[in-house]
Amino acid sequence: MTAYLAGVVSSALSFIFIVFAIGAIGYLIGAVKVKGIELGTAGVLLIALLFGVLCHFVPSFKIGTKEIVLFNASIKANFGIVSNIGTALFVTAVGLIAGPKFFRSFNKSTLAYIVIGIVVIAVGAGTAILFTVLDKNMSSSMAVGLLTGGLTSTPGFSAGKECAQAIEADVTAGYGIAYTFGVLGVVLFVQILPKILKVDMPKEVANFQAANQVKIPELKGKFLQVDPFGFFAFFVAVAVGCLIGAIKIPVGTIEKDGQTIMSYFSLGNSGGCLIGGLIVGHFAHIGGLDCRIKKETLNFMRELGLVLFLIGAGVPGGVNFIEKFRWTYFIYGAVMTTVPMVVGYIIARYVFKLSILNNLGSITGGMTSTPALGTLIATAGTDEVSAAYAATYPFALVSIVLASKLVIMFF
Repeated sequence: MTAYLAGVVSSALSFIFIVFAIGAIGYLIGAVKVKGIELGTAGVLLIALLFGVLCHFVPSFKIGTKEIVLFNASIKANFGIVSNIGTALFVTAVGLIAGPKFFRSFNKSTLAYIVIGIVVIAVGAGTAILFTVLDKNMSSSMAVGLLTGGLTSTPGFSAGKECAQAIEADVTAGYGIAYTFGVLGVVLFVQILPKILKVDMPKEVANFQAANQVKIPELKGKFLQVDPFGFFAFFVAVAVGCLIGAIKIPVGTIEKDGQTIMSYFSLGNSGGCLIGGLIVGHFAHIGGLDCRIKKETLNFMRELGLVLFLIGAGVPGGVNFIEKFRWTYFIYGAVMTTVPMVVGYIIARYVFKLSILNNLGSITGGMTSTPALGTLIATAGTDEVSAAYAATYPFALVSIVLASKLVIMFF
């Protein structure tokens, strides 16, 4: 009987079951409103993190003689695949949504997005450096982990681990410690700030749409629609994005394990897929093949990608959260999230005079926060805010990758 029960439990707690169970419970938690504020899809992240914490303490257990494994290196790799697929789906969908207007709407606001993306990361890096000076017990590797976790930047996290002086365990632990607040902080910020400012959201949306009207030329001639849902075009955009993300630009040499190796910069799949989506969305066809995609398909892919990303990143993040946790590190990470976000908002509002929706859209891009964009879209009720995110994100992405390496190399 015990062997039978163990077999049932082992089958029930399959990887696929865990992924979908986390998603289901997370959506329930995310739907709970407190004074009009809800976590939304970020509720999935909260449950994923809690499951990760559980896995840290109970990676496996026995029923009779059979061992039931909840988390190990192989399962961690599976969550990594889920996260990567989710990221590709989400940022490609964002690029395809913004693509038709993105290149046709370059104006003075574009400079604002570039500056905000760079400034947000620069302020975050400056904060990380300050903490390494004030806290002699904290390594620059831990500071970079906290910085990239606070800004939810996987490319920055990867870049930090590449550096010769980096202690990979510290970078990983710092990322896990700061990641929770990094996601939830920005998600709550884009919901709470409009309420504090008493923003008339329907009016702001109407003004935003009126100010951002762009004429999109219709395709002329006959084009072959490969499939009714636009999956062909979507997959092409992802494939193109992966190729772009794989391009590596040499940025110097580093010493690692006693060997001199070349260090490279790349956009990775996240930045590459965003650009791939922008390109396919802009041209809307490949020769005689129709690459226009229904809005419903893009919205579905965006939400599916977001939830998969949160599950895939959240569980390993919960495991890492416990390993080297210190309350001071958590506070440092929270500051690295909050200060750049507030400074970015002030610059966007008072220097560049951006509307609240363009402002918050650029903040989510500057913070490289995938979940926050999803929340902002739900809060505003329009996915056109994706344009500000898409315009800011690439510059923030390049900046965080470079900042991660510089902080470790020089501090």
